[in-house]
Amino acid sequence: MLRSASLNIIRALGVEGGCNVQFALDPRSYRYYVIEVNPRVSRSSALASKATGYPIAKVSSKIAVGFTLDEIKNAVTGKTYACFEPSIDYVVLKFPRWPFDKFALADRTLGTQMKATGEVMAIDRTLEGALLKAVRSLEIGLAGLLVPGLDGLTGEELENKLARAEDMRLFVAAEALRRGMLMERVHALTGIDPFFLEKIRNIITLEGEIRNRGEAALTSEVLRRAKEMGFADAYLAQAAGCGEDRVRSLRREYGIKPVYKMVDTCAAEFEAVTPYYYSCYDGEDEAWNTSGRKVVVLGSGPIRIGQGIEFDYCSVHSVWALREEGVKAIIINNNPETVSTDFDTADRLYFEPLIPEDVLNILEKERPEGVIVQFGGQTAINLAAPLAKAGIPVLGTAVEDIDRAEDRERFDQLLVELGIPKPPGRTAFSVEEAVKIAAEIGFPVLVRPSYVLGGRAMEIVYNNDELLNYMDRAVRVTPEHPVLVDKYLLGTELEVDAIADGETVLIPGIMKHIERAGVHSGDSIAVYPASRMNPQVKEQLVDYTTRLALALNVRGMINIQYVLRQGQVYVLEVNPRASRTVPYMSKITGIPMVNLATKVILGRKLKEMGYSGGLYPESRFFGVKAPVFSFAKLLQVDISLGPEMKSTGEVMGVDGSYPAALYKALVAAGYTIPKNGTILATIADRDKREALPLLKGLAGLGYKICATAGTAAFLRENGLAVDRVNKIHEGSPCIVDLIRAGKIHLVINTLTRGREPERDGFRIRRAAVEHGVPCLTSLDTARAIFEVLVSIREGADLDLVSIQELAG
Repeated sequence: MLRSASLNIIRALGVEGGCNVQFALDPRSYRYYVIEVNPRVSRSSALASKATGYPIAKVSSKIAVGFTLDEIKNAVTGKTYACFEPSIDYVVLKFPRWPFDKFALADRTLGTQMKATGEVMAIDRTLEGALLKAVRSLEIGLAGLLVPGLDGLTGEELENKLARAEDMRLFVAAEALRRGMLMERVHALTGIDPFFLEKIRNIITLEGEIRNRGEAALTSEVLRRAKEMGFADAYLAQAAGCGEDRVRSLRREYGIKPVYKMVDTCAAEFEAVTPYYYSCYDGEDEAWNTSGRKVVVLGSGPIRIGQGIEFDYCSVHSVWALREEGVKAIIINNNPETVSTDFDTADRLYFEPLIPEDVLNILEKERPEGVIVQFGGQTAINLAAPLAKAGIPVLGTAVEDIDRAEDRERFDQLLVELGIPKPPGRTAFSVEEAVKIAAEIGFPVLVRPSYVLGGRAMEIVYNNDELLNYMDRAVRVTPEHPVLVDKYLLGTELEVDAIADGETVLIPGIMKHIERAGVHSGDSIAVYPASRMNPQVKEQLVDYTTRLALALNVRGMINIQYVLRQGQVYVLEVNPRASRTVPYMSKITGIPMVNLATKVILGRKLKEMGYSGGLYPESRFFGVKAPVFSFAKLLQVDISLGPEMKSTGEVMGVDGSYPAALYKALVAAGYTIPKNGTILATIADRDKREALPLLKGLAGLGYKICATAGTAAFLRENGLAVDRVNKIHEGSPCIVDLIRAGKIHLVINTLTRGREPERDGFRIRRAAVEHGVPCLTSLDTARAIFEVLVSIREGADLDLVSIQELAG
């Protein structure tokens, strides 16, 4: 019915190429309505392509240049044509990845406004199997449908949660069914179709059977049934109350292991030639054994804050480098939005969760020369230790050296041995210890959990009360989960990516962050080449980077972040892997960084590839990387920048001059820079003196300045004409009223006492975002925009620069 309706709509509209049609279907009457039609490929086109093996965008491109469907051969079968519609004999499930682990105060309600930052896709022979695969692919710390804390909800609380469409609703529904709530009641509260609730109930029933009998339940028959339903070993261990190793041992004893089926677009009607696989516990194995050199590259999983598409760039370029060296490349990933999961990117693709069990199953099947973990972000790095423990060779930097870089105590000891300074700080294993360390090194301090991604739960605190509040609110410090307490140094942040082969260390370039240390590197505007830098500081950076890379025995990539304060360089952080800046630096310097690093990992030397050590000559072009934020879609999220990453993407501007490159980057990132109008300044007391010359400069460009009482009095005392405006509690029209009325065109607001939603500053920032008014919370960013405005007024030219010119 819906297929026929779609074809009628497409023909009536005269669409050629890809088209996306969305319907609303009443499951009782089967009446339907068309919601929207997109005469183009869409987000779901990528999902449909990966789910079926039918490359929608590729076929659409060929249609655009004149081919007809019966002239375009199906690359998966090599025999059929594009006019042959895909038919599948498996189940595909997409699960969104939300950023609420980063934004604890965000409104988690799901509705017509998209809030997910990414997604995973899972393939299995059953819906239950696909669902459980998707859950563990999300990397949210869940092995199945058991979520800690839900068992503590009262019946009323559970029903209230079921009635709200939130990100955890699936798991709340599972908990309700676990407690014996009737499926009809769950359906009435959620609107979830009984078909899907029955599949969830199947999982809960088997989970309960195992939980009731414990390890004794794990017979050969039950284990096989559980694995066919998609249960991970960790989920079975959780239900049975035993160790995951014990479940794995029993599986081996019973001879229960997965087989791999091919995605073929035609439900096995024609033989497929593309090696694109998913696992299941049903029938024969379709993944034939291969010979020759082969290496596995681990992907980075779903896109989320702190780990985005940059790592897919790295994975794909690594695959290409392996193939250049005559090595068969195997990719494991689960993100349908990526190039790495195109069926023709690698020699073999496994669409599987990136957890130890699923990865080890594939490695036991493939028996590769080794695994590359450097290009899959923290997801892949976290797999290094369990893979090494299982006897799998981890290629590149050794697991022992990765741990030396990531373990706080061991890394601090290395820095002492090398004589390289870092901000003073230590690891706290209790609240009392954190308070003691902060008192010794002095406030402000930077506090964060150990081993985190994207600066999660990281914060700068300025006094003891703020520290205790952080410890109570953000973390639960224990000996197993310590907290790092470091002196916060206010200085210029610098960043370096390097490639090392054990003898030579190549530094493609040095990046300078516009925002000072304290703003997460992923949220900072970065500039290459680092302008106005003392030659002695450059030498120090090259020296520290070279010595660290050699001391850590790096083979491949390393990323190091520094802070420059009063002429002294301090090490902030070392990542023994590719970082999110690699695509940016590769493009602006013209150095194929991932290609070189992959070949180094395989044993080649930089010098034989034509690269010497040290700092590579600087490009004649400036490249500016600017973050992209999604605050308008995430209600109740504070937009102020700090050590916890909040951006969901990035852009790059390239030009022959720094202001022009910065202007391009800001425009591409969505900043609407007003050429005139009124600027609202609400400045914290500690920032007023620093903000004064900036605001005078903006006034000199013709902008009208308005401010609240304290800031207005300070500016007037220092000779700047300013209009006073009311704070929120001082009566109408207040600041928020003026923003809503369109009378404010730019907000400069530096953080004062906190990020709580009831604070004036928070409400001003949210009002600005929700009404499309640019809001700057860093004076460094505001100064950079001022430079752009001056350059535009002076008639600066914008150069058109192709990527080929950068590579040349």
